Parts: sequence; C-alpha cells; structure tokens
Amino acid sequence: MATPYRQFLKKVLNKEIDLDSDTLRATLHTSSYTPDLTAHDYVDDLTNELATGGGYTAGGVALTGVAVTVTAANSWATVAAVSTSYTVGKVVRPSVGNGFVYRAVTAGTSGASAPTWPTVVGQTVTDGTVTWECFGAAVLAIDWDDPTWPAPFTAGPFRYLVVHDHTPATDATRPLVSLTDFGSNQTGGSGPFSSALDSQGAFLIGLP
Repeated sequence: MATPYRQFLKKVLNKEIDLDSDTLRATLHTSSYTPDLTAHDYVDDLTNELATGGGYTAGGVALTGVAVTVTAANSWATVAAVSTSYTVGKVVRPSVGNGFVYRAVTAGTSGASAPTWPTVVGQTVTDGTVTWECFGAAVLAIDWDDPTWPAPFTAGPFRYLVVHDHTPATDATRPLVSLTDFGSNQTGGSGPFSSALDSQGAFLIGLP
C-alpha cells in the first residue's frame, strides 16, 4: 500500500490538488533519494529520478482510473476472519458491525476467535499475532489503476515510486501525493513493469 506524503491533505484542503480533474503522474527514483514524508511537499523536493532510457521516460507515466470513495464502517467490504494472515495496513470490519473499522498495525495471523473490538479511535487490540487499531467510523479510499510501463522495460535500479499532481505549471508547485517503497532495488526484466496496488486502494484514510 502506498504511503501518503503528510502534507497531501493540506494540499487538498488548500485546493492545490483536485483529484477529480488533475493529472497524476508516477515517477521512479533510485535508493539515493531519501524520502522525508513530512518535509517533502512538492516535486522540487524529489531527487534521483531515473533518466530516460530502458523503457522509462523522465517525468513518469500518467495515472488512470483515479477515484475517491467514502464508505461507512458497517458497509466496508472486508470482514475480519479468524486464523487468517494480515499485512500491515489492511483494514477490516467486525463480522457483526459495530460502527468502526480496524487497521492492522502489526502484521500476523488472527486468533481462533474474534477479539473484543475497541470503539475509541486510536485504541488497539491484540488478535492472535495481529495488532488492530480502531481506524474510524468510515474510510476514505484513494485509488488509481496500477502504474505500468510497457515492454520492453529494462530500466533501473530503482527503489521508490512517487505519485504527484502534475497539473500545476512548475515542479515547485506540483504537490506530492504518495510514496511506494519497494524495500529493495528493482530493475526491469524486459517485460512490462507494473506496480500492483493493494486491492483496498492506493491508500486509505480513517474518518471519525
């Protein structure tokens, strides 16, 4: 799951980003870029983007299918299951809705029976080896189609994928949206390269 830059919501509220109409682009960056999710807010804070070559074009690719949805907790599609593996960031609702959703903050396997779910946002509960945090009474999901570079793609190595709003005129005014850390250097293998998003969305924001 992508991680939003921390000033992203500020840029939306300041009307610097319009997710319904602006063009978002994804760029690839080497491990020499040091992300600062709090301080970095515009494209001119980025460094070490891949150069044009090997199927990559500097400036990245435009994203398609950008969508923003708000879902009430009891209507959230993913229901918590027992004895199931969960990764960090996965959001679930109890099998019997209680008006809240829960985000995994520690990965693991859920227990053989459901925990007693807390109903105060920010409180946590242990469920087997998973730790759940009460995430909110609704979920705002921001999503887009998987960024894809067509074959033959041999560019690299790169470690980060950054999404930004490309509609403003200059890099100093193009807000950063999110960061994906692949965890290690990646290099294209001559086929297409696609960064697969989590099925729940590019990133999720809990709403009280």
